[in-house]
Amino acid sequence: MATTGLYSPHVNHPEKRIARNILLAVILILFALLTLFPIFYMIMSSFGPAVATAGTSRSIFPRVWTLDSYKAFFSFSKYSVRWIVNSLIVASATVAGNVIFASMAGYAFSKIRFKGRQWLFGLILVAMMIPYQVTQVPLYILIANKLHMTNTYAAMILPGVVTSYNIFLAKQSFTSIPTPLIESAKLDGCNQLGIFVRIILPLSAPVLASVSLFYAVSHWNSYFNAMLYINNSDMEVITIVLRRLVFLTTQVAEDSTFDWGAAGMPPIKAVKMATTVLSTLPILCIYPFVQKFFTQGVMVGSVKG
Repeated sequence: MATTGLYSPHVNHPEKRIARNILLAVILILFALLTLFPIFYMIMSSFGPAVATAGTSRSIFPRVWTLDSYKAFFSFSKYSVRWIVNSLIVASATVAGNVIFASMAGYAFSKIRFKGRQWLFGLILVAMMIPYQVTQVPLYILIANKLHMTNTYAAMILPGVVTSYNIFLAKQSFTSIPTPLIESAKLDGCNQLGIFVRIILPLSAPVLASVSLFYAVSHWNSYFNAMLYINNSDMEVITIVLRRLVFLTTQVAEDSTFDWGAAGMPPIKAVKMATTVLSTLPILCIYPFVQKFFTQGVMVGSVKG
């Protein structure tokens, strides 16, 4: 039986098909193990004794299961819980802003005819080519010196609340929605807001889920804006704290005989593992709920017709 493409079903040779499937399964399992092992090691280390984790132990499974590392993090500062809340507020507000503005702008550029539409969309394409680093100096002058918004949530949220890439992605997604569907809604008396809320948004769940997941991960892990605009400890995000812990660990990393307990210092390496688990936990909890939309959304624009 003649076949085309890279994948052959091996209809007449079941032994070849079984061997191929076993080989593919082994390769995929190995890749999965390599991907998951750092996460697994991080979680196991966070439940180990603080002294053992801070020392030279290389054991994967802790000899004694304990929550000392998490207790050390929450006792590290009176703002420990506030840091997590700050990260949740910044990530949630930024994601919400991106979804709202990107979807509205994408709908306008794809389905609404207005003067200067192509010219404005061309400006967005040009903005996509400008490196983010180029805008940092004028952005800092605007937020810190002109608007005096340092040590506020707005300083961490506003720089990333609208992005040209997400507008482009939403526009490409909305373009694939049949125009007769929108015209039928207009004939039934639906206005632009009704069309956007009742038709466009439900049909665009995959791309909006992709935008949400990408930006949730990006802004949850980001610390650059907080490092620039935040000076008060109560306004810091958890990634700033993790960065500080990494630096503290690096300072004594070359001294393998350093005794954290004898020095009366907190178990920095153990707390770093626990902090990393806490910083990744929200994303790990969100992904299973948006996975089915995410796998569809990343294919937006790849197939036409």
